[in-house]
Amino acid sequence: MGQTFNFESGFWATLVGGASLIALQILLVIIGYFIARAIGKKVITRGFSRMQDRKNVHPGRIQTLLKLSISIFSYILVFVLVTIVVGIFGLDIAPLIAGAGVVGLAIGFGAQGLVSDVVTGFFILLEKQVDVEEYVTAAGIDGIIEEVGLRTTQIRGFDGTLHFIPNREISTVSNHTRGNMRALVDISISYDDNMDEAIKLLQEVCDQVAAEEPAVVEGPNVLGVQSLGDSDVVIRILGKTENMEQWGIERKLRKACKEALDAHGIEIPFPHQVYVEKKEA
Repeated sequence: MGQTFNFESGFWATLVGGASLIALQILLVIIGYFIARAIGKKVITRGFSRMQDRKNVHPGRIQTLLKLSISIFSYILVFVLVTIVVGIFGLDIAPLIAGAGVVGLAIGFGAQGLVSDVVTGFFILLEKQVDVEEYVTAAGIDGIIEEVGLRTTQIRGFDGTLHFIPNREISTVSNHTRGNMRALVDISISYDDNMDEAIKLLQEVCDQVAAEEPAVVEGPNVLGVQSLGDSDVVIRILGKTENMEQWGIERKLRKACKEALDAHGIEIPFPHQVYVEKKEA
């Protein structure tokens, strides 16, 4: 009995010692993983910062490639971590990879969506369709690009919602940030007012706004009468602004036009309701 007890004690001591050694190795590997990830991110970020300083590259493009590089680096680091952990347990990684290939072939037909995401994301990046911090419409969603990955694209809506869009759903991309943007304002006046006088007054307002706002690239100019409504004459103003500045210029134009028209007694028509009361004799 005493020999059996010593044998079992030695067995459990060896087992506990081996488990402790494995746990220590795994702990060291995990610590090394976090250190390597932190160093790698810092090196990648510094490299792209130097690239931006030395070359005339759009900042949005730099941010797009930076986030993509960090993502790819993280995937590679996770793969290395798993490989090392498997090796610590004494397992041969080659048969596991071969088995994973067979399993991957078996489930490949069910992973067509993932493959489509990666392929579409690759061409979006290759063709430079979008960059980080650009205003786009993709998959029916408007917003600012926050990240472009090989599998998903992240778009921040103007209400603050962050949308994760699988790349395979992006069949058409409308990039509203490339080039100058259009500022368009329609102003209505009544049929009783002088159109030529109103057009001249509105052009003076446009010239004043253009002189005050450096975001105005071209115009704005009064194009003339756009349409004849039921109770109003619509005059159109059109100009070009810097990216993402068109809405602010449009708001300022509307305010300035309204104040100028009021000061000169030109009416902006609005619907009127007339109630007719019939009294019995």
